Order: sequence, then C-alpha cells, then structure tokens
Amino acid sequence: MTVDAAAKSSLPARVWVVDDDRAVRFVLAEALRDAGYRVQSFDSAKAALDGLDSEALPDLVYTDVRMPGMDGLAFLDILKARHPQLPVIVMSAYTDIASTAGAFRGGAHEFLSKPFDLDDAIALAERALPEATPRADAIAPERNGKQELIGSTPAMRELFRAIGRLAQAPIGVLITGETGTGKELVARALHRESPRAAKPFVALNTAAIPAELLESELFGHEAGAFTGANKRHVGRFEQADGGSLFLDEIGDMPAALQTRLLRVLAEGEFFRVGGRELIRVDVRVLAATHQDLDKLVADGRFRADLLHRLDVVRLKLPPLRERKADIGLLANRFLSEAATRLGSTAKTLHPEAMHRLEQHDWPGNIRELENLCWRLAALAPGDTITLRDLRSLFQPSGPAAAADWTRALTLATEAALARCEPDLHAHLRERFDQVVLDAAMQHTGGHRQQAAILLGLGRNTVSRKLGAGRTRKKP
Repeated sequence: MTVDAAAKSSLPARVWVVDDDRAVRFVLAEALRDAGYRVQSFDSAKAALDGLDSEALPDLVYTDVRMPGMDGLAFLDILKARHPQLPVIVMSAYTDIASTAGAFRGGAHEFLSKPFDLDDAIALAERALPEATPRADAIAPERNGKQELIGSTPAMRELFRAIGRLAQAPIGVLITGETGTGKELVARALHRESPRAAKPFVALNTAAIPAELLESELFGHEAGAFTGANKRHVGRFEQADGGSLFLDEIGDMPAALQTRLLRVLAEGEFFRVGGRELIRVDVRVLAATHQDLDKLVADGRFRADLLHRLDVVRLKLPPLRERKADIGLLANRFLSEAATRLGSTAKTLHPEAMHRLEQHDWPGNIRELENLCWRLAALAPGDTITLRDLRSLFQPSGPAAAADWTRALTLATEAALARCEPDLHAHLRERFDQVVLDAAMQHTGGHRQQAAILLGLGRNTVSRKLGAGRTRKKP
C-alpha cells in the first residue's frame, strides 16, 4: 500500500447527501458530521453527477427520490452503472411500492422513509459502509404498474420495504392478517415487482372451491378422469407456469391435498388428475391465511413440513384499527374510484365525518371501509359527505354496539326463561345463526362465498344453514 493510499484509508468515510430540501440536507449533514463522517451536500442529482467528475468518489450516498430534473431513482441507476460497489441509501417522504421496489431493484442498500429519526439514519451509514461488492439485486429499472397498496404509517412503510426486498427473491412468502386487510394486494405487488411480472399471476381461494374439486382446480384433469370431466382441464399450476400462484386461505386446504402440494413445491412436477404425463412447472407460490397456522399444526390440521415450505418469510398485515392514520388516504382513494366508475364527481369527507371514521374499529378492515365509501359515493346527496350522511348510511360496530345487542339478548333470554320455553339454547342459537347469516347475505348482495369468508365459515355450511332457515320459514 502506498503512503497516499494508506493515508486515504485512515480518513473518515466520505458521505454525500443529495436532496433539494435545504432543511433535510442541513440536518442530515450535521448529524453525519457529528458522527465523524466527512460530508458533502448537493441540491440536485445533476450537481452530484458533476461532482463525480470533479470530486473524490464518496464512500456512501444518501439521495432523495423526488427532486427537480433528474429524480433519485434515475440518479441511482447512473451511480450503480458507474460504481456498482457504491452503497446508496434512498430517501423519500412518498413511501409506496413503486419507490421502494424501484430502489431495491436499482441496487439501493436501504430505503429511508421521511420523516426519519437521525439515529436511524446514522445507523444505516454504519451498516452500509463495510459493503464493497456489487449487490445481487441491482437488476433493472422500475417498471410502470398500478399501485394498489397505499399507506404512510410505520407498519405500512415497513411492509413496502419488505415487498421491495422480497419481490426479487424466489422464495415462498406467507401473508397473514385478518380478513379484509389486503393480502391478495400484497401478493400481486410481490409478483408485479418481481422478474416474473411479465408472466401470469394466478389467484385461487382454496376456501371457495369444494374439497372434491380443489385437486382438479390446482392440478388439472384429463378427459374422463371422473364423472363430468368431458375434456382436459388445465389447472392453476400450469396456468401460472413461469409466474406466481397465489393460494388464499391456505389453512382451509384438505389434508390429502396438503401432501400433494408439498410434493409439487419440493419437486416442481405433478400429474393431472387421471393423467400419466408428468407436468413440470416453474411457479413461485405465495400463500395467505387469516388463521393461525402454527396452532393448526399443533392441532394436527396442517402439515408442519408444508408450513415450513410456504413460510420461508412471513409478512403480517396490520388491521385497519392499527393504522388509522391511513383511513383518510384510503377513503379518498375509494371515493375517487367509485366516482370514476359511477361517472360522477368525487365526493370529499367533511372533517367531522373523517373524525368519525377514524374512531371506528373497522372489524371488516379495508374491505369494510371500501364498501362504505361506495355507498357514500352512490347515496350521499352532496359533494361533501357530512356527519349526517355518515350516520344515515353507516351503522358502526364496536363496544357500544356490542353492548346493545348483548343487552337485548339478555332480556330476550330472561323473558324466555320466565316462560319456561323448551330447548331454549337450541332455539336461540338457531335464531342467532339466521340473523347473522341474513345480515351477511344482505351485506354481500346475496353472494354466499363472500358471506362465508366474512363470517369465517365454509360455503357449504352457509348454504346448509340458509337452506335450513328457508325450510323453517315455510308455512
């Protein structure tokens, strides 16, 4: 090592901060200087690129995404093309999948959401500086795509970062969360931001298919394989070849099919039902459930080895009640989408109405909010949705509502006990089932499968109970 090289290696690391926001540049630069780094700031990507030609190469770069002229992702592409080993931390106040996935695909070391904690920003520098080899995920510039997931809360920002990283990895992802939290949207985002994006994304809700037909739906069948199989059927695995297969409500999969799915995941090949031709596929399987699969394994209802195959990485979606700061973003988007579909002007929420929505616990999560916004878009009379509109179209659930119906149930039970009604428990249970089912069917517009999913019941169970209810109602 020469004297000059030795002297250079003993100097503190050189860090560049590129941001058009003067306040961000100043605060971050000062914090980095306090941490012992040599810092240089630029107000645009062009100025930083000019610096590459006239200044010593930095050891680390922080860059904003949205800047006048060249944006941060284009700047990142140029940096990584010229200096693949240079670690870059991308910053943005607009945290979405496009930004995070584009940053990671472009080779960013990390994505830092604004506003950020200065200690976190410094910690990223400490982790990034030892890197000296090109990153494997510097693959391609960002592709245009519809952004379906939105959110600004810390939980959603962390989810976007995870999607950005996992989209490039050919590994299984298990998406968990309550019903209505957007698990399929996460799966679609993982596919859309992956190298498989040009290939099919195929989704199947395993709870929506009768158990006796699910095997054929997954793997296909040959003509004559069973009664009614008049021609060959190509299953979802073949349809998704080269792309991604999303298996929703995987916890409801029958035990026999769990075994067959495990074999396909391990070997990448299978036979159609009734077939002799070995079919080979290249499919990334993404699975989702609202159930506790670890508990199902402990109860002997789900294979542990299949869970290990599916659950290489687990993403848990937060319920809407834990991300209430996103309610306004979501509601405005749903109202805008509804207006477009209805051919009307987008309605806005009065602050009092918005405050009421933020107080609600949203047991149905995003799906419940979306349904409400469609009702408001169609039925609220004015361009501004008031608290009065909300009260007329929205009957919230929660502790107060629960207290009302449980009190009514208590009074009804006490009255029936006083009358010495026989089989009281069975009678009340039947009435409870019928009320809940009727409400769910009305909520879903008569769609039994959607009602079953919302209630956490099997479709056959809902059909049986509805049939029993109609029989009892006949004179």
